[in-house]
Amino acid sequence: MTLQKPAITPERPFFSSGPCAKRPGWSLSNLENAQLGRSHRSKPGKAKLKEAIDKTRQVLQVPDDYLIGIVPASDTGAVEMAMWTMLGERPVTVLAWESFGEGWVTDAVKQLKIDPAIMRADYGEIPDLAQVDPSHDVVFTWNGTTSGVRVPDADWISDSREGLTICDATSAAFAQSLDWPKLDVVTYSWQKVMGGEAAHGMLILGPRAVERLESYTPAWPLPKIFRLAKGGKLNTGIFEGATINTPSMLCVEDYIDALDWAADLGGLSALQARANANLAVLDAWVGKTDWVDFLCADHAIRSNTSVTLKITDNRVAAMSPEDQRDFVKQMEKLLEAEAAAFDLGGYRDAPPGLRIWCGATVEAEDLENLTPWLDWAFEAVLASE
Repeated sequence: MTLQKPAITPERPFFSSGPCAKRPGWSLSNLENAQLGRSHRSKPGKAKLKEAIDKTRQVLQVPDDYLIGIVPASDTGAVEMAMWTMLGERPVTVLAWESFGEGWVTDAVKQLKIDPAIMRADYGEIPDLAQVDPSHDVVFTWNGTTSGVRVPDADWISDSREGLTICDATSAAFAQSLDWPKLDVVTYSWQKVMGGEAAHGMLILGPRAVERLESYTPAWPLPKIFRLAKGGKLNTGIFEGATINTPSMLCVEDYIDALDWAADLGGLSALQARANANLAVLDAWVGKTDWVDFLCADHAIRSNTSVTLKITDNRVAAMSPEDQRDFVKQMEKLLEAEAAAFDLGGYRDAPPGLRIWCGATVEAEDLENLTPWLDWAFEAVLASE
């Protein structure tokens, strides 16, 4: 049997969850003002880095008393920088409901050896946040990039907490509302909702985090790229454009371009509205499709960026996990061959399924044109079994 292919393909079939789609209208020509061939420590180089920081504050609506720094090694580097420099002063709780949260558990247990309390939940769920001890430092992901689950809000974080909250917000920042007074450390990477290039992370510190850095010295040695303070004083230059290591000035220009695009759209509310509209497209399709469902059953904690789906058709659900992954890979190959969708397989550690990026740089129309192709690919692979 030959299945009829949909007539229209997405204009921009880029649905990877990182690096994510560039902004609509993006072109290399937008980067012509990059300070290439110049030192990042030169006056123009520092000015570009400071511009990226200032525009981040504007678009992301970061409070004036929070510091914003550009750090190496993407979001991972930013989270580890916070963990290695601030943890160990008091008890720690690490929350994990997907692979990156589990990565922070590994850091705390095997590398820092601080014997944290660990609160876990299966993919698609979150633990009982009301049980988090406010006397502990807490490390958590706001949005689980590999599970499609986010915290519903920050109401579970006490205003009178004794510990710090370290929030990995890499696939939440710009698409979801971050409750700044509840968050002492926030990290993310340019490559997610802003569609920037990889390898650069953002570290945002509230006053309580700065106080910890200036009053506490960890028991373990710190690599050079983790050293945020010296002699009991914060290295404030990091938060004014004097980066610890050499950044790519081309990537910096690309991030500034994305921030300018966001500001022209209408800023944070416009970015969030785009991500919500994108999720709504998939929500409507899932509602009328009998072979697929959201991995996260609870709409209140469902991500509007890293949308994660499971195949519920009995013929596929009865397969072994390995065979289910192979089924999804066959769907991916068909879609890629038709230039209908790229990179929408689930994360390797997550349950078998699809993961479709719905951040602000994705167009709702492209998602509307994607869904018939998903139906076609599913039926085509099923017919070949």
